[in-house]
Amino acid sequence: MALTADEIGALFTQPGGDFLCARWARPIAPVAFGLADETLAVFRPALAAVAAHAGQPMTDTDPEMGANLMVFAVRDWEELGGLPDLDRLTGLADLPARLAAQSADRYRLLRFDAGGGIRACLSFLRLGGALGSAHPAALAEDTGVNAMLSFARHVTPSAGIAALIRAAYDPALPACARDPSHALRLAARL
Repeated sequence: MALTADEIGALFTQPGGDFLCARWARPIAPVAFGLADETLAVFRPALAAVAAHAGQPMTDTDPEMGANLMVFAVRDWEELGGLPDLDRLTGLADLPARLAAQSADRYRLLRFDAGGGIRACLSFLRLGGALGSAHPAALAEDTGVNAMLSFARHVTPSAGIAALIRAAYDPALPACARDPSHALRLAARL
């Protein structure tokens, strides 16, 4: 069943009430840290499948940043404290303590280019909790789906979300929209 314009609007309405629907404006160059080799062998193809579904190219290297979709998998948030320059990378002081205080299992941070398109995504996964029992392919799909658009909250992969992602990557639509009426344009493409 297709999402309605109101449901789509809610997916991109930030807690402060601002609407933001942004997609990648450059090829995605993923890298994952903290995963076993056998998990990595499943993770990258699953990310590639999500990108291919949207018609978004993947590459080995972003010319500006090297990697622009960075996945950090840790057992507990305290492990992030060992990452050099984490505060500089994220722009957030004390991120491990904040995530631990919220009992979060995942956290996603997006960076945008001058035109508002997604330039980078940092995805943090705590595998010591509920995510620890997830199949690597399902975890990769979930991570990829949530990295494809500027969803205001975590979304669960589904046929409706897949159709929405495909619609948002329509070349006739802008890489970034801040007007809530954009939800109507997306709904019309489902």
